[in-house]
Amino acid sequence: MISKQKTLIALQKMMDMYPEAHGELVHKNAFELLIAVILSAQATDISVNKVTPDLFAKFPDPAAFANASVNEIIPYIKSIGLFRNKAKNIQLCSQQLIATYDGQVPASREELMSLAGVGRKTANVVLGDAFGVPAIAVDTHVERISKRLRICKLTANVIEVEETLMKKIPENLWIRAHHTMIFFGRYHCTARKPNCAQCPLLDMCQEGKTIMKNL
Repeated sequence: MISKQKTLIALQKMMDMYPEAHGELVHKNAFELLIAVILSAQATDISVNKVTPDLFAKFPDPAAFANASVNEIIPYIKSIGLFRNKAKNIQLCSQQLIATYDGQVPASREELMSLAGVGRKTANVVLGDAFGVPAIAVDTHVERISKRLRICKLTANVIEVEETLMKKIPENLWIRAHHTMIFFGRYHCTARKPNCAQCPLLDMCQEGKTIMKNL
């Protein structure tokens, strides 16, 4: 694995490329973000942003979702993968928010993860983007970049990737690092066709060098 120093050099180069990196799920408040992130599992932010305007117009708060049937929610999210299961989770999550948290989205990881459809990644996104709580959400992009640059072990699971990044990156940069790595992975170091030829990190990326040799 590369050192903490090299990790920060790599991160700075990514930040230079994407200084305005940010969460791309459109939302007006913590609740809308929570629902959008639940919907984004195994789906693109673009696909989620297409359905949420009509979804939130119909169901503007936890009470609206909690009082709706799953079959009433489904038509609004049917274009998104796993829509039936997500509709059930959104309904139950909203009911839990009302019953346990007075309709408010909690601001702790443990409480968030107690909600239906909310895993650690979702909780971390909400913590960072809704509440400004330092967190690194490891999605497919963050995991791929971390492993390609050898910031973490190739065999690391998601939790291990997160823990390694937290050790190597200062806490005050966690939220920004999360968004920056997502932008870098989404728009430059893509899964199938990474742009190695024009990458400022090529000199420190063993995988990139291998890819270039095989071209």
